[in-house]
Amino acid sequence: MRPDKRHRPIRHATERVLNALLMNGWVAGLSWRMGGHGRLEVTRHHVELDAARRLPRSLKIAFASDFHAGPTTSPALFDALLERLQAEQPDVVLLGGDYVSFDADNIAQLRRFLERATAPLGTYAVLGNHDVWNGREAVAAALAEAGVELLVNRNVALPAPFGDVSICGIDDPWTGAPSAPDTFRDAGPVRIYLMHSPDGLWHIEGQRFDLGLAGHTHGGQIVSRNGTPLKRPSGPYSREYRHGRFEIAGNGPLFVSRGIGCAGIPLRIHADPELLICTLG
Repeated sequence: MRPDKRHRPIRHATERVLNALLMNGWVAGLSWRMGGHGRLEVTRHHVELDAARRLPRSLKIAFASDFHAGPTTSPALFDALLERLQAEQPDVVLLGGDYVSFDADNIAQLRRFLERATAPLGTYAVLGNHDVWNGREAVAAALAEAGVELLVNRNVALPAPFGDVSICGIDDPWTGAPSAPDTFRDAGPVRIYLMHSPDGLWHIEGQRFDLGLAGHTHGGQIVSRNGTPLKRPSGPYSREYRHGRFEIAGNGPLFVSRGIGCAGIPLRIHADPELLICTLG
């Protein structure tokens, strides 16, 4: 039995207690007003493809993850994110999961963002462990209603002139049912591996990608000045690849975002929320 099934009653009881302590989001609102959510940053990266997979022009990708809509994150942060995203005018928007905390109904707080986080080549998403724990069907339905295409162990080619680029989205590495063969089946020559957690590398099964994108770790969320997280992220690759750019042997680089919202408690210290902009050259 998967961990999410085995621990769900205890987890949900704990979350009900936390929800009461957080006063249904009032504490998160106070944290936001006092700067406790950190300062939203835009981080930029460039990846140059080899000559055999050169694109007709640069492809600008926006990646955001770990929203945690609910009592731990102020909705004002989603409004700030939308403003920054729209200013960037990316070609495509990719979303890395964990849209909710505590209850799938909290996805309603993200509705405006999801409906307006549009791009000429589309908006694509994977699910995270919190989405699976709290009701993946409801989260998936909300994404679909907002016009976001959910990728669960499958890939989709981008519209012209980027038909050679496939967005390959895998199910959550630990609480879902990930399948790399299904995720990469018939994918194009340029492959963007979209996963919730860096532990998606654990399930790669010899498949190749040109760019990997992941969240989950929050960059530690609460981190000392010397970079040590108060609590280490769960998962072997999540601990190894906590935040930043990592060169993966035989593949393209992996970028791990600090994400947007707060998990557990409405506080970030030395781990600011992050919108990642990556340009494929």
